[in-house]
Amino acid sequence: MEGKRERSPLYPDEVLRGDRAGGLWRRLRSSLGLIGDSWRGRPGPRRALGALSVVLMLGGVGLFSYPFLTNLYADWQQSKLEDQFHEESTRRAYITRTIRPGEALTKIHIPALDVDAIVVEGTTPSALRAGAGHYQQTALPCEKGNSAIAGHRTTYSKPFANLQDLEKGDEIVVTTPVGRCVYEVIGEPWITTPDDFRVLQPVRGSVLTLTTCDPPGSAEQRLIVRAELVSSEVLPVEGS
Repeated sequence: MEGKRERSPLYPDEVLRGDRAGGLWRRLRSSLGLIGDSWRGRPGPRRALGALSVVLMLGGVGLFSYPFLTNLYADWQQSKLEDQFHEESTRRAYITRTIRPGEALTKIHIPALDVDAIVVEGTTPSALRAGAGHYQQTALPCEKGNSAIAGHRTTYSKPFANLQDLEKGDEIVVTTPVGRCVYEVIGEPWITTPDDFRVLQPVRGSVLTLTTCDPPGSAEQRLIVRAELVSSEVLPVEGS
């Protein structure tokens, strides 16, 4: 009929009117709604969605509580290591260089950061769960050479959480089973790559190198602080 447009057998009216995008969007919403109603009406999908919700909730709780739980574990380890550090057997093992990975080696106190922790021998993942560990290939604390210690920054009591705040002249006090010494930071902290083993190499004199991950929560880089020995003393044997 003249003046009256025939309906297309291939396209709906909204497409012929130029409303294709709007029509597609309305049909998509309608289809999704039908699918959602169908899923909600079936016991299997309902159980699957319920299980997924529980898994996501538990995952969120786990991510939130993980640092807290690691701190509790490290605190418990530190309490045991404190007792071990004062045992005569630890002193003998230190003198004979037979302290095993994971055992108490030394204490580190950083007044500027309010850090006071036991450092274990070794830097394996299990050893570092105590918070901080001594690189076995480096010199012992308070002795000649480069003594290096690694510490966590975000978990396991995070003893090196604020290592970036250390400044030149800040003191680091290290106590071993046989003596005590004081180091002074000799420069600003710096960033390097995880495979930069030059920071662990022997040096002249007596220095202390502290390492931790950077940025916090990532192992992409390493934050380094170096300090120089300024004084030391031999501790008397208990009971002598």
